[in-house]
Amino acid sequence: MKSSNDINHRNKEDDDNQPKKESGSPSTLDSRFNQTLKNVQGLLKGRSIPGKVLLTRRADPIDDSNMQDRSPSFGRSLSQNDAGTSDRMHNSMEVEDQNTSKPNNGSTNKLKSVTSNLENMPKEAQKSAMGTRSTDSARVMKFNKELSGPTVILERLRELAWSGVPPYMRPIVWRLLLGYGPPNSDRREGVLRRKRNEYLDCVAQFYDISDTERSEDEINMLRQIAVDCPRTVPDVTFFQQTRVQKSLERILYTWAIRHPASGYVQGINDLVTPFLVVFLSEYLEGSVDNWSISDLPPEKMSDVEADCYWCLSKLLDGMQDHYTFAQPGIQRLVFKLKELVRRIDEPVSKHIEEQGLEFLQFAFRWFNCLLIREIPFHLVTRLWDTYLAEGDALPDFLVYIFASFLLTWSDKLQKLDFQEMVMFLQHLPTQNWTHQELEMVLSRAYMWHSMFNSCPSHLAG
Repeated sequence: MKSSNDINHRNKEDDDNQPKKESGSPSTLDSRFNQTLKNVQGLLKGRSIPGKVLLTRRADPIDDSNMQDRSPSFGRSLSQNDAGTSDRMHNSMEVEDQNTSKPNNGSTNKLKSVTSNLENMPKEAQKSAMGTRSTDSARVMKFNKELSGPTVILERLRELAWSGVPPYMRPIVWRLLLGYGPPNSDRREGVLRRKRNEYLDCVAQFYDISDTERSEDEINMLRQIAVDCPRTVPDVTFFQQTRVQKSLERILYTWAIRHPASGYVQGINDLVTPFLVVFLSEYLEGSVDNWSISDLPPEKMSDVEADCYWCLSKLLDGMQDHYTFAQPGIQRLVFKLKELVRRIDEPVSKHIEEQGLEFLQFAFRWFNCLLIREIPFHLVTRLWDTYLAEGDALPDFLVYIFASFLLTWSDKLQKLDFQEMVMFLQHLPTQNWTHQELEMVLSRAYMWHSMFNSCPSHLAG
């Protein structure tokens, strides 16, 4: 039996690029949450703030010397549209602040109170495009400042990226967040060139060979990948181009051969697509729907492929047991999702249980493909800004994002029987979603994570 250690093919020099994370003590959760809420009150009270409100542990400028001691979870952002929600949010937060000293049975009511204030925004407020947050001039200046120094401070970059990255900055930011690009700017070009050449060597060794040199299992795996590539993001015509599908095939097969503990698992093909679109955006302009891969020189396509391969490897290194035999990591997270939904919204949880619907029947695909198949593709890269900003904490935070996603339709679900729920959850009405709906999902996820994370008693019966 192959060891799960086979999954790791990391270069020691690249491992040094990964930041060390420190998590706060669970005993300090309530006090930290109270402080977070007070900061929100101060930000909202008497102000007109379009877009989102940044939740941070302190109001004064960040001290570089203390950067390593800060919890990255407080770099997240709570989405709001404009001042039309400020008074409501302020009143709701006051109620929260008075009741967070200890967990009790009122937690669900508090959550519903906060969530209802997030959702019941005035129509005027809903007209603002929340996706513009990532491109407003102040945030662009902050990104430029962080990226222009000789060494990027990754925790600062994570805080900024959580709320969205300007599209033209995504390639460099994503490479840094994943630890593929070194924080030290002097080393970056050399490391990328070396890793890109290493990928080409792997392709020559494992992919560019005849079937006579492959085992039967390898032939079957390559055949399955070749079947899945044309099915990848079928509603985006760009991915139907032959050269794009061959690139996907090379990336996936090379990754699978070098990670024998899992091999290729259906769904990993979806995970390559955000990287492919982001790294191609350095060379192709306009909408992805109008891209033609024939416009790209072969050497540039090789660089893009290599970047996709290494970033996929870095991403999956943090969730290795999601794709090993029986996918135990995903099963564990689905159980956590079920428990979280039960704690947050007992009526819908009870209805799902009474109808005999198992969370694995719909949520397994969510965790397997990270929601890529559930939302419009043009929103995926924004969602992945938050994913990658979470770093090593991503698997656990996915539970909160997916709970927020599911409970978007809480009222609707309670009116459906088993068969209707199955059909509804397989074809969720997200085709007309904009950044606004996505930001609302992330906002609720942040709130619930702040209340429940590192506090298992909140999720106890």
